[in-house]
Amino acid sequence: MTALRSDLEPLPPKLRSLSIDERGYPVPWFVDWIDGKPEFRAMDRRKFRDAIKKKLCWVCGDPLGVNLAFLAGPMCGINRTSAEPPNHYACAAWSARNCPFLNNPRAVRREDELINNAAFTDDDQPGNAICRNPGVAMVWVCRGYEIWKPPGGGVLITMGEPDRVEWYREGRPATRAEVLQSIETGLPALEVVAESEPGAMADLRRKEQRLAKWLPEMQVVKQ
Repeated sequence: MTALRSDLEPLPPKLRSLSIDERGYPVPWFVDWIDGKPEFRAMDRRKFRDAIKKKLCWVCGDPLGVNLAFLAGPMCGINRTSAEPPNHYACAAWSARNCPFLNNPRAVRREDELINNAAFTDDDQPGNAICRNPGVAMVWVCRGYEIWKPPGGGVLITMGEPDRVEWYREGRPATRAEVLQSIETGLPALEVVAESEPGAMADLRRKEQRLAKWLPEMQVVKQ
């Protein structure tokens, strides 16, 4: 059995039953397996259906409780929309701090003939996918969500009103400046879509302001 990498935090209880890949990373429950190997860039569509129907954690696969934690980027926080089902808080927070893509703002999604941004946008992701590394990971803790189907097909999730929102970067809490930078660099993609719909730009600004209360507090520099 492959051991967990020494540079990762100890696994929370619910993640200890996951397989460990040859590099020493735990394989999330949602990951698709191709030719006997985990393909971290692809989700098992059957798992998505089961996660919604049976209220299962997207990372560990165990039943969820009352508190839900969505793991996403700040643009999802503005729209309150996720393409992935929720998790246990411990599973989401551990992933935000330890996932090699989520905790590294310089990481780039690997592309090849099997999986690439064009195919991801056209076939696998409903709505208007933003294929980038946002540089910060958002853990949105709430108690409910709603499922809806966008015009282009597929399923999206509206995240419920949060009880709290946590932000991470490089395995630590993100600063307000880091979150704001991620928002500023991601907003243009949402603005392009909003410009094509009457009233959408004003609505986007309202949503942006709505998220502001959940950003990290401004740090005070001691003199």
